[in-house]
Amino acid sequence: MQPILPVAQRGEAILKLKAAAVAESEFNSPWLLHLAEALQATMLARNGVGIAAPQVYVSKRVIIVASRPNPRYPDAPEMQPVVMINPEIYAQSEHLCLGEEGCLSVPDQRAQVARAEQIQLRYFTLQGQLIEATYTGFIARIVQHEIDHLDGILFVDRVTSSD
Repeated sequence: MQPILPVAQRGEAILKLKAAAVAESEFNSPWLLHLAEALQATMLARNGVGIAAPQVYVSKRVIIVASRPNPRYPDAPEMQPVVMINPEIYAQSEHLCLGEEGCLSVPDQRAQVARAEQIQLRYFTLQGQLIEATYTGFIARIVQHEIDHLDGILFVDRVTSSD
């Protein structure tokens, strides 16, 4: 059984850093495979639909996207968890849509955030295989939210005040 890792909270320096890319030599390494397993266990234990390595104090460009209905997101679509290494959005729709977001690093706070409705991205698998994929709707929102973590951005940084 994988350990549940501590999750960095808003205000901690790790969440403001731009995470380092995973090097080619690190693909399929024991530490990277272990990190992915621990990230997934932590995300599941905390009812997340995604998680980024910086949230567990590892400043590397690794995210997991795993939409499924849970107490925090009862209407989330079901998908198998996808580990994305060095993800990069290379195209996105101009159409933005508002949606409610929360974050394991910002507990007890949710807000409406505008995100691209559709994104196209490239990422590597744990073994180093390059994948290109298109995501829409809630899944696209999760990917954008998690990639923001890799760039030191929290969803609350994207909330515009209506005052």
